[in-house]
Amino acid sequence: MSEDDRTRAMRSPGDGRPLPPRPGDGPRSGGAPAHRVPPGVPNAPTHKLPAYSDEQPPPPPPPKSGKVYGRERAGNSPVKPLRSAGESAPKEPREPRGPRGPRGPRMRGKTVLKIIAGVVALLLVAAVGLFFWIDSRLAGIDGVLDEYEGRPADTPGTNWLLVGSDSRKGLSAADRKKLATGRAVGQRTDSMMLLHISDNGDKPTLVSLPRDSAVTIPGRGRDKLNAAYASGGPKLLVRTVETVTGLHVDNYMEIGFAGFVDIVDAVGGVEINVRADVDDPKAGLKLKKGKQVLNGAQALGYVRTRKGGALPDFERTKRQRQFLGAVVKKAASPGVLINPFTSIPLAMSATDAVEVDSSTGAFDMLSLGLAMGDSPVTTVVPFGGNEVVAGGGAAVKWDRVKALALFDALKADKPVPKDVVDAG
Repeated sequence: MSEDDRTRAMRSPGDGRPLPPRPGDGPRSGGAPAHRVPPGVPNAPTHKLPAYSDEQPPPPPPPKSGKVYGRERAGNSPVKPLRSAGESAPKEPREPRGPRGPRGPRMRGKTVLKIIAGVVALLLVAAVGLFFWIDSRLAGIDGVLDEYEGRPADTPGTNWLLVGSDSRKGLSAADRKKLATGRAVGQRTDSMMLLHISDNGDKPTLVSLPRDSAVTIPGRGRDKLNAAYASGGPKLLVRTVETVTGLHVDNYMEIGFAGFVDIVDAVGGVEINVRADVDDPKAGLKLKKGKQVLNGAQALGYVRTRKGGALPDFERTKRQRQFLGAVVKKAASPGVLINPFTSIPLAMSATDAVEVDSSTGAFDMLSLGLAMGDSPVTTVVPFGGNEVVAGGGAAVKWDRVKALALFDALKADKPVPKDVVDAG
């Protein structure tokens, strides 16, 4: 131990005498001078003091980690400065909106709209395709509306001749027995109706033409109306109707027994208000009075029976008009049209069942359906007495004055006078 060290060890810190400097206590090269203890300070530490004094506050602790606008704030994020009273808070920058942000519901709404638009477009395409498919399946009869000398000029409105034939075509022996149609060969008209669709927006008019009406058939003289169809088919029938009414027939449609039954069954039956009990073994029909749903076989018997009423043939025409309105109304109902399990079988049955003139297409059939669904004015040609015709037997004679008033109104596209409309 050197002399200086022994001297330091023997001296007490509080004797007031300064200690001799130690080697190396001189000024540091290139740095600050060494710390010196001021004289007179008792118990002065011999080690170096930190760079700050006891009066300086310690540095603030780092802020705790937290969430800022949905993101984790780092521990060294700057602390927000304090605001003075009345000072508005600075606007924070908005974070970009993600796929699950506020735009989520709007995007979902747009997706739903796109799906709906796609479904509507698909339905329209299907409807258009079905429409042209139906048009291609319609069976046209050539020559029905051919021009001939003396044919009435085209009259306002659209006139349809609707014919229900008693053709057994397509019916097996078992079907004929079940439907009580008999075994008659050939083809005759079982019902005939004239439908006038006005160009003026008036109600359509549906007129029954009794098949036993006494009329003048071109080239055959006076005979029953259905004799025109039996001897000359649809073409002669159209010419006969135009001759006796003065109306220009624009479209022709007929349906047979088999197609009649299929259409009724395709729409699930039709509701008919039966006005009186019916028991007709010849028509295979037994019904009670009141509203009821008829299937194809029952509906066929209902429009064919001649039972009931003082004038069975005229009562029959009323039932035919009643049924035709009911079946068209059922076929045009939304429950049938928008349901592919009923609309497609209906379209197939209808196109297989009906025959039209070669100029009639699907658009014309649509017009027919809309007219029948518009609650047309229904009546029968006014009659007055009987007449013996050349073909044999008594035929129904029309009331000439009232019949002309009826057909002249249709020819001019005007409402039919109320005094010639059959209220039944």
